[in-house]
Amino acid sequence: MPDIGAPELIIILVAVLIIFGPGKLPDLGRTLGKSIREFRSSVQEVNEEPEPTTNSAANAVTAATTTPVTNPNDPPSA
Repeated sequence: MPDIGAPELIIILVAVLIIFGPGKLPDLGRTLGKSIREFRSSVQEVNEEPEPTTNSAANAVTAATTTPVTNPNDPPSA
């Protein structure tokens, strides 16, 4: 992948300035900064969440195996 140098960045900045105008650039920068900040905080929150333990899966298996199964053809017990 080619490196982006100073001439390429200047061309990109001039194109953005022409498209959005000088009045909108501070708003665009502010919005971009908020978006990046929110993305970083959400990624950090996901990384801090505890992973589910295998005990809950083991409890579900235990509950499923201890539940009595009845045959619909059996007569009801008194």
